[in-house]
Amino acid sequence: MLAYPASWHAIRTDSGTASAALRDAHGAFLGYLNLTPRQGGETLANWAAFRVAHNREEGNLVVTAQGSAHGVRFRDGARGTCVRDAYTTKTHARYVEVACLIHGPRADSAIVAAAPPEQWARQWPTLARAIGAVRS
Repeated sequence: MLAYPASWHAIRTDSGTASAALRDAHGAFLGYLNLTPRQGGETLANWAAFRVAHNREEGNLVVTAQGSAHGVRFRDGARGTCVRDAYTTKTHARYVEVACLIHGPRADSAIVAAAPPEQWARQWPTLARAIGAVRS
């Protein structure tokens, strides 16, 4: 389950995922959240490198890892690995994201929380609460 504020709106993305976004009056993303089941070769040990490589494979440009944390504790006793990175999309939009792979008692999932660099300080408290609220 993905938790997000009432001012955000659920959006359609890939099948089997939950996503929400905050957009400005022109439709530009001010904040983005996505919760996805673990899908492939990602592990807690390789998550930071896996996520950065995945962003590059998706066609993002100038992907830069900014830091990672291992052994992150989540609400329901789950543990995870999180990575913060920044990238530019093919359409030249820039984002900072924190992406966490969570190994939980019932399932493994990934949550991605992103915002444009100029919105990061404003959106981070909301994004961090959403990450912290994940139950796997």
